[in-house]
Amino acid sequence: MNLTIFFDPVDETILSDQAEADSWQHSLRIHLEKMPAWKKSHLALLGVPEERGTLTNKGTYKAAAAIRKALYPLKKGNHAYKISDLGDLRPGITLEDTYLRLQEVCETLLHNNVIPVILGGSHDLDYGQYRAHENLPMRVSLLNVDALMDMSENEKHPMSRRHIHDILMHEPNYLFTFSHLAYQTYLTSAHDLAILEKLYFEAYRLGQIRENIQEIEPLIRESTMMSFDITAIKLSDAPGNAQAHAFGLTGEEACQICWYAGLNEKMASVGFYEYNPDYDHRNQTAEVVATMIWYFVEGFYHRKKEVDFSDKTYTKYVVPLSGARAHDVIFYKNTLNEKWWMEVPYPSKPNKVSIVPCSYTDYQAALKGELPQRWINRYAKLV
Repeated sequence: MNLTIFFDPVDETILSDQAEADSWQHSLRIHLEKMPAWKKSHLALLGVPEERGTLTNKGTYKAAAAIRKALYPLKKGNHAYKISDLGDLRPGITLEDTYLRLQEVCETLLHNNVIPVILGGSHDLDYGQYRAHENLPMRVSLLNVDALMDMSENEKHPMSRRHIHDILMHEPNYLFTFSHLAYQTYLTSAHDLAILEKLYFEAYRLGQIRENIQEIEPLIRESTMMSFDITAIKLSDAPGNAQAHAFGLTGEEACQICWYAGLNEKMASVGFYEYNPDYDHRNQTAEVVATMIWYFVEGFYHRKKEVDFSDKTYTKYVVPLSGARAHDVIFYKNTLNEKWWMEVPYPSKPNKVSIVPCSYTDYQAALKGELPQRWINRYAKLV
């Protein structure tokens, strides 16, 4: 596919004559006069100046340029970056056309083993991001970070309020797991939480993350796609959003999530949404988002394959459960990075297991004779 027909080049006024040699500006292949050789890249930035999916955060269409302006001066890490900036995707005649264009572009990138890094735009653009995974061999494990659930069933509501509902209802269904991080209870319908629980999906409220952010790492390690709404970050750290709230993730916590996502070798696409430069008078939020992207990229370049559980770096633990749940729960611990994994058997295939990322807390629960909730959720999915 010739991606040039879909993109406008990056605005040259974003570039700085004062940029240092080790800055991102000099480390990226940027679409200026000519589309870069993106097939040789590991990751590709693409702006999506589309906001027709929101009624409450007009101005998000200008996000990509402001993020680039904050990102380009940052120092690159100690790696040989192979990153392209494709420019800005030309919106379609209709909002659905934009979803389709984003889907086609991301699908092309994914088939060439290039990770799309989407700079939105309203949060509903993740519907196009999600659809790009349809023809991939692996089913989607979606990680959504947002203060709100966006699961409205009312078709009169804008897409930014119902895009998660549309993803959950999308046919064909290739969604395997869904994890929602940083929701705030007083902004969330109990009905929406009940739906996720019924589907054996996981949701972590802000307070749970604040207590121990490492507990969400297994969810991130399991995911193949991340959709990050800047609304999840508190107003004082990210004011560049018409829907920003007094409480939320800190900028540091948002960067930690992006670092975990970058480390995850399964993570195939990421999107950052709902940043609005009109509310970001000192460019503080642009700096936060740029730093989040920096941490994701650094995580990517620190990836290490973790697939051979027979390797000597893994210690195997067998925890016997008694009573009505009498069987063994098998755990693996990587002795180098202390990450945990857990075996879950297929109900109808006794000799087949699914190995699920988990935490030390899950191992402790098993030692107390309790089946970890992650074990239960995965077992239900394997029926």
